[in-house]
Amino acid sequence: MKITSEIIKKYFPNLSATQLKQFDQLFDLYTFWNAQINVVSRKDIEELYERHILHSLGIAKFCEFQAGERVLDVGTGGGFPGIPLAILFPETDFHLVDSIGKKIKVVNEVATALGLKNVVASHKRAEEVKEKFNFIVSRAVTRLVDFYPWIQGKFSKESKNAIPNGILYLKGGDLAEEIKESKLKAELYPLSAYFEEEFFETKFVVYIPQ
Repeated sequence: MKITSEIIKKYFPNLSATQLKQFDQLFDLYTFWNAQINVVSRKDIEELYERHILHSLGIAKFCEFQAGERVLDVGTGGGFPGIPLAILFPETDFHLVDSIGKKIKVVNEVATALGLKNVVASHKRAEEVKEKFNFIVSRAVTRLVDFYPWIQGKFSKESKNAIPNGILYLKGGDLAEEIKESKLKAELYPLSAYFEEEFFETKFVVYIPQ
């Protein structure tokens, strides 16, 4: 059964007409581009709104990005979590990076089709990014112990948010060992506290303040 954009409206009822239209467009855009460049697993495309878009927006339930804040999305793939977050926070600047060029082509095509003016997408590794950011987001690209060296030193000293600048990492499963291994001061926030669907029962936002 195809899950529609209604699931986004269920949890984010105050979207503008522009945002509603942009979220509605995502299914056709990703279906089109995914047929050419595989950025979402074929079996997952019917569940795009739940498993990719709403999952990405789990970060927004924990942290509301502010106007003028800068967010780096590392290993964005086809644009997750960056594209859904950029729709939700049009006054926040998002820089999406991935080491695979064809995935960044999809991100750029989707961002252009949606008219997103707050998205820059680059074909590069996180280590090559020189700018500073308030927050760094990512969706389970690797273990935290490997991820952290990529983004160390990329945080802006200026904080504009209710929570300190830091990492917001989407990950699932039992994370105790991974967090211990990383030696990072991480806080876990279960997505099941925000979303009732079964998919989110074992999913978390991992927040690592800097």
